[in-house]
Amino acid sequence: MYNLLIGGAAGQGIDTMVSILEKLLKKSGYHIFTSRDFMSRVRGGHNFSLLRFGSTASFSHSYKIDGIIALAGETIDIHKDKLTEGGFILCDEDIESNDERIIRVSMKSIAKDIGNSRVAGTVAAGAVLKIFGDTLDNAKEVLQDELDEKYVDINMQAISKGYELAKKRYEAKPGKYADCMILSGNQAIGLGAIAAGLRFYCAYPMSPSTSIMVYVASKAERAGIVVEQAEDEIAAINMAIGASFAGARAMTGTSGGGFSLMVEALGLAGIAEIPVVIANVQRPGPATGLPTRTEQSDLKFVVSASQGEFPRMVIAVRNHEDAFYQTVRAFDMAEKYQIPVIILSDQFLGDATASVKMFDTSGINTASPASEVKGEYLRYKLTDSGISPRLIPGKSKHLVAADSDEHDEHGRITESAEVRNAMVEKRAKKLELLKTELIEPDFLGDNNFENLIVGWGSTYGSILEAVEKLNEAGGKYAALVFGDVYPLPEKLLREKAAAAKKIIAVEQNATGQLAGIIREYTGIEMDEKILKYDGRQITADEIIDRLSKEAE
Repeated sequence: MYNLLIGGAAGQGIDTMVSILEKLLKKSGYHIFTSRDFMSRVRGGHNFSLLRFGSTASFSHSYKIDGIIALAGETIDIHKDKLTEGGFILCDEDIESNDERIIRVSMKSIAKDIGNSRVAGTVAAGAVLKIFGDTLDNAKEVLQDELDEKYVDINMQAISKGYELAKKRYEAKPGKYADCMILSGNQAIGLGAIAAGLRFYCAYPMSPSTSIMVYVASKAERAGIVVEQAEDEIAAINMAIGASFAGARAMTGTSGGGFSLMVEALGLAGIAEIPVVIANVQRPGPATGLPTRTEQSDLKFVVSASQGEFPRMVIAVRNHEDAFYQTVRAFDMAEKYQIPVIILSDQFLGDATASVKMFDTSGINTASPASEVKGEYLRYKLTDSGISPRLIPGKSKHLVAADSDEHDEHGRITESAEVRNAMVEKRAKKLELLKTELIEPDFLGDNNFENLIVGWGSTYGSILEAVEKLNEAGGKYAALVFGDVYPLPEKLLREKAAAAKKIIAVEQNATGQLAGIIREYTGIEMDEKILKYDGRQITADEIIDRLSKEAE
């Protein structure tokens, strides 16, 4: 497994270079995982991407860097101490540095001589391929897929020149991932929504969730989806609820600040029993916080958001494949139980790209609600399951009512104490039934463990790698990583917690929010907490280091 850091200022073409390099390495058979660290500014500053590739799959990043591709001198100064033994620094000849590990390639002058100064990054990509012993066999195909046709030849010249000037340093061995897709976490959510039968997506742009809307919009015409950019998040969720009431599978996406504006309408979906899916791609708060950084600090908020009590489901996606399938499931659960379902992701996973095998779309249910019922129609009929018959207005002879006030079985406003009790209890039944369909957390490691790590969402990759490394070194570790977080699946947690000598929570927040929910619902206490909240994703090595310090 190799780790590259590609760094420079915003506006220097880092994203384009990384995208080309990812696809070149993927075509050769490597598994790709790329995380992105960027500042909240249009130009300047210091941005970088960590591109990890190898013959086996990885779902996390590492700061143990084998090579730095520096488009600015600042990149070398900031990151050179993270280079592994034998690592290299690839940079242009005009960057001043006396570091003996530097490989200089005249990227800018070559690009200028070819005829376009913007292809300097492609020169670097060619040099990287040579350094790792790869070939240019797939270069033309990748450039044709990635670029406008008029730029393909000049970039082919650039990548060939960079390849020619570099020397091989590594004998990297490809894996069997050439046929995989490369998707970001947000693209995987968008693709899952499309596969689930999405018909209406409405949002106000808010990083880091915006790329879900951008991706869905790019497929909207082919997939028959209406995409609306609303004036604010209040309008976005209300439009999605309205579309769902009218019979369209509907979704909105935002981050924590936007979700804060949505909470009253979330209650409307709850009391009116209208299905809606909401993606909250988390960033650090409160208020504006760190707009382009990552955190897991919205969990307790989304579990209890909006006044009153009503059922909802909260699903935290763990990796790119999980993001697709859990989004499909979110629509199914929303439709089946007529509830809001909240998908929790974060900037790290949302913007990270990875090799993903083709998804299995067989068996996905996109059926519409019933168009008719026999006899009298009671929209909020009291049933044993708590789930009432749902018809679509205008597609039936019946009156289909919905109201934000408490209502009787017909949907008429009431202040009856007896009806109020019956309706609260009816809605609560759905949550109890939903609990029978929860997915237990992923269990990682061996059953012969003493220490149990507990995490959720995007910490999956780092926790998996940490458990593997700890056990290879003779440790006795296992982990539970939750996807379904509310309602909380308890069976496997209780079983594994009872067998553990020590339980350690790993979370990207300052208070251990999942640990608090676990304590509230099960009484199980964490013995230790490894918490990170500086806006940067925790790595496997950081988990291992923190565990080592706790053991001292």
